Amino acid sequence: MKNTIAVLGSTGSIGRQTLEVAEQLGVRVACLTANTGAERLEAQARRFAPRLAVLVDEAAARDLAVRLADTGTKVLGGPAALTEAAVAPEADTVVTAVVGMVGLRPTLAAIGEKKRIALANKETLVCAGELVMDAAERSGAEIVPVDSEHSAIFQCLRGCAHRREIRRLILTCSGGPFYGMSWDEVGKMTKADALRHPNWTMGPKITVDCATLMNKGLEVIEAMRLYRLPLRQVDVVIHRQSIVHSLVEYRDGAVLAQLGTPDMRLPIRYALTYPERAESPAEPLDLLGCPPLTFAQPDREAFPCLALAEAAAARGGTACAVLNGANEEAVGLFLAGRIGFHDIPRLVRRAGEEVAPADHPSLEDILAADRAARESVLRDGK
Repeated sequence: MKNTIAVLGSTGSIGRQTLEVAEQLGVRVACLTANTGAERLEAQARRFAPRLAVLVDEAAARDLAVRLADTGTKVLGGPAALTEAAVAPEADTVVTAVVGMVGLRPTLAAIGEKKRIALANKETLVCAGELVMDAAERSGAEIVPVDSEHSAIFQCLRGCAHRREIRRLILTCSGGPFYGMSWDEVGKMTKADALRHPNWTMGPKITVDCATLMNKGLEVIEAMRLYRLPLRQVDVVIHRQSIVHSLVEYRDGAVLAQLGTPDMRLPIRYALTYPERAESPAEPLDLLGCPPLTFAQPDREAFPCLALAEAAAARGGTACAVLNGANEEAVGLFLAGRIGFHDIPRLVRRAGEEVAPADHPSLEDILAADRAARESVLRDGK
């Protein structure tokens, strides 16, 4: 088990649960970071006594520095300070729980220092998966996924001798709050409706992504990058109960699944203790008490974001960065009440048509594609 962690995005849902698990395991916290919110980060810093606390918002960082002046915690502000937290020499594991492209540079920097990456930031692999995995292979850094679906696959692959044994990865999807609705019905749904996830408690952006099924599309791309598999070997099935977190089908017909209660603390705990398993205070899955397990095909017509993500995955290059950047901006507009639910896939599709993808992209190509996609959405969404 790793002994010291840096948590990027500590005030979000995954970050808070990571700190809860770390406290249970007796894992030391070296660095905490957040986007804004000095009061919340102050409370965490006083509880966990990190050497470094970072707020991306520099005005909030100045406020935090005053609040923590009586402690031994150093406070930094600005995006570049995220990287300083990610490469802190005393941290052997970096939990990347920030939302968005802001996590890319710190993750690459931590990989360069051969740290374990407990990866909860989708955008890192969606936008720059090949760069990230190549860098990890060169440095020998471990990437252990925190997303419940990818953690499930990671666990199911423990007995896999070679990738050629895999027939396909099967990602499960709850279907979100609008499962079973038609395209027309979905278009009438509001922000409040979209934020009512049936099984999981998460931040607003990822919850909306679950409602559009974009979250599952992003996970398809993640799986391709993380496990070096083509799109044809990654499938999605609707599983409303969120008990089977994902499955691996092998070429001999065997199918391995990882089951558990819908509790993010379980994959977080595994990422921090891998390759060991630590005792957990959480209630185990009650097979006799859980509901019947059902599976169904996703409706790509009512929820076109899944198909848009699969098309970007098939195209490759910077197409996935365009998809992700456009989606982030569109979801932001939706959460701000400036566009409707149907406008999210419309704006993502438009950005994909306007921003030409580049093959074999560099990091700068990826960042440029991300910026262009965001600009496209903001022009159209005004």
